[in-house]
Parts: sequence; structure tokens; C-alpha cells
Amino acid sequence: MFLTRRFLAFGTVVFLAAAGIALAETAPPHQGMMGSPEMEMKQKHHPEGMTPMADHPGMQAGLTAPTMPGQDAFGAIQEIVRMLDADPKTDWSKVDLEALRQHLVDMSEVTLKADAAAKPIDGGLEVAVTGSDRTLAAIQRMVPAHAQEINGLNGRSAKTAPLPNGVLLTVTATDPKEVQHLRGLGFIGLLASGSHHQPHHLAMAKGEFMHSH
Repeated sequence: MFLTRRFLAFGTVVFLAAAGIALAETAPPHQGMMGSPEMEMKQKHHPEGMTPMADHPGMQAGLTAPTMPGQDAFGAIQEIVRMLDADPKTDWSKVDLEALRQHLVDMSEVTLKADAAAKPIDGGLEVAVTGSDRTLAAIQRMVPAHAQEINGLNGRSAKTAPLPNGVLLTVTATDPKEVQHLRGLGFIGLLASGSHHQPHHLAMAKGEFMHSH
């Protein structure tokens, strides 16, 4: 009886081993203990079971291409270039993107580097806009030109006078509410007022606007 049981146990082991060999021989290529070929590939390229976001339902739909240009002046020029490319009437023999670039340099100098000492005056605001070197040149080009643009806007009166190291900007109004408004805007708010900047940039890029930056 004892020998019979040992013989049966031995036979069972041999049978299971033979069955395992047969299953291994009939398995599809590259099919192993790890699972499907796709799973093996994911584990090979994404260790520790990590898979790319595209493999997760709902993740891929939320992804979009970057939109920020990385630099404001670059983005402004890029916008103009797209408009010029999209307009079949663009005369490329007159396009002057370098003039626009230099104007944007002036805008950066005046916005970020100029000193603007403002003080309230009767009926408005007076601002001494000063700087040196490249900033001074930008002030002398931009401030008088922008004063012309805001003169008459919302009943304002704007004028400039030269200073040894800059420009004196004076803006006044007759309406007391507008006086408070322009004082609240201050120097940079006044320069940013109105909607002439963008059309001005497009005209400059097209070579239609003669302006020394």
C-alpha cells in the first residue's frame, strides 16, 4: 500500500510537469509570466508600474499645446506676424518688423526703467519722467507721442515739456471726477489709456506709420 501511494504521487508530479512544458510550448511568442506583450512593454519603458498619462482614461483629453510665448515683446511680434501672414493684401516689401521691435524696446525702457515723479496740480497731475542713456532716449520718443494720443480723451488736456534728463508730462481736466480719475491712473495708467497701441503696432509693422520708435 505504501509503495502504491508513492508511485501515485510520483506519477502526479510527472504529469503536472509535462503539462506545464506543453503549455509553455503552445503559448504565443513573448507571452510570459509578466502578462501581455503590451504590459511588458509598458513595464519596460515605465519602471515600477508607471504608465504615461495617455494610458489613463480621461487624461489625454485635458492636454493642450502651450500658448505662452515666453516673452511679452516676442508674443506681441508673433501676433502681428500671424496677422500679416493671414492677410493676402500684406505688402511684404513695406513690412518693417524691426521698427516694431525697437518700439517695444522703448516701451520696456519707459515702463520698467524710467523714474516717474508725480505730483497733484490744480486740475490734474504733473509727472517728471526721467532716465539716462537708452531709457532717456525712449522717454523722449514715447512720452510726447503718447501725450498727443491722450490729449482730448475723456476731456483731458495733455502736454509735454523737455527736461534736461527727460520729459515733463502735464495732464489736466475740468471735470472734478476726471481729475481724480487721471490722478488715480498716474503716469503708466495714462500712457496705457485708450486703444491706440495695438493698431499703432500693426501700422508700424506694415510700414504705414512713420514714427521714430
